[in-house]
Amino acid sequence: MMWISMLAAAALGATPGAGAVGAPGLALRTTKALIASWDGAQTLDHAVVLVKDGKIEAVGPTRSTAIPEGYELVDVGESWLMPGMIDLHCHVGGSFDINDMVYLTQPELRVSASVIPANVNLERSLASGVTTVLYIPGSGVNIGGQGILLKTGLDHFEEARIRDPGSLKLAQWGNPERWTIGIGMAFENWNTRHTFQQGLAYAMAWRNFEEGKGPKPEEDITFDVFRKLLSKETQVSTHTQLYQVVLMTITMVREQFGLDVYIDHGEFQGYKTAELAEAKGVPAIIGPREIDATRRGFVSQDTDGAILGIAAEYQKRGHTQVGFNTDCPVIPGEELFLQSAVAVRYGLDSSAMQNVRGLTIIPARAAGIANRVGSLEVGKDADIVVITGDPSDPRSHVKMVFIEGRLIYDVATEGQRF
Repeated sequence: MMWISMLAAAALGATPGAGAVGAPGLALRTTKALIASWDGAQTLDHAVVLVKDGKIEAVGPTRSTAIPEGYELVDVGESWLMPGMIDLHCHVGGSFDINDMVYLTQPELRVSASVIPANVNLERSLASGVTTVLYIPGSGVNIGGQGILLKTGLDHFEEARIRDPGSLKLAQWGNPERWTIGIGMAFENWNTRHTFQQGLAYAMAWRNFEEGKGPKPEEDITFDVFRKLLSKETQVSTHTQLYQVVLMTITMVREQFGLDVYIDHGEFQGYKTAELAEAKGVPAIIGPREIDATRRGFVSQDTDGAILGIAAEYQKRGHTQVGFNTDCPVIPGEELFLQSAVAVRYGLDSSAMQNVRGLTIIPARAAGIANRVGSLEVGKDADIVVITGDPSDPRSHVKMVFIEGRLIYDVATEGQRF
């Protein structure tokens, strides 16, 4: 009867369910919890996760973790608990792919105006355990605009929004040269660098004004996002591929300008930058391609005929912050877990749960939201997935998804929709 009342409320959109803000607490009991903390516990067998007011209240062993009176107990049996998965390259958060190619750099464009919360594409991602996405502009120009970080299963913009801007989308090469005749890599790099210089000069002028060290600048929405970048409140997410282009991302955005940035794609021997990327603190969020082959169209690969797992090649060269994305709908958002499965199949060492970390805590840290999501730790949002086993095993499937303590998806009642 407990499940009947809970599921009925979720289906009817009425009561938010146990564990949500203002509701009774929730206790989830499991055979195995994938904690996925950054530098602490990774797993806990026979665990209980307590949820109160949308946050994780406690995580502990079943035998010694008391469940407070009035908490609703949900025993998931042999299924596992894990943090909600995070996809940092999504184009299906609203009115599809935002690719307004007015200028080669247009940092003022904001995709937040096009968000459609809990749309059918996000619902499919949700059904496979993806609870957070970065919805970003396309890569038709070098700086396409500002993305937004969203929860996939919440119905209203204000509650679905995690952070806006979620990132400044930079596309180094591979698509923007089609913007007009005669655009090549040298001009793209010069123009991108020039835009960053202007934007950071604007941001510094505002910082000086706020610290009483200069006059008030004239407002310019073109460069407002650079104030957030300078203060480390957001990051640059970079569509970048080929060794020399990935190298430019690291040397220009991270080294020259000192901004937080992560590699987004990183294919076609981009892994040759792994040692430098690790040293400079630049995560690599790999996808939609997870393998490098001998030859790929305009790219000649020096792989001696091998098919290489891209995530594994970053890992072998010492990179510890390797995650996964789908570039949905290039790869459907509901197949984010499959990206990690392919990476493991092609050599990623997952003995220390690197596959799960690449779906959870690593993208959370890359996007600067690890204080809220990415692991099952006290104080974080109760974005919790009930799954039948290892998320990188294609035989596993998601049974339930909780977002901020609310049961948003249950395969028993909603699975037929997908």
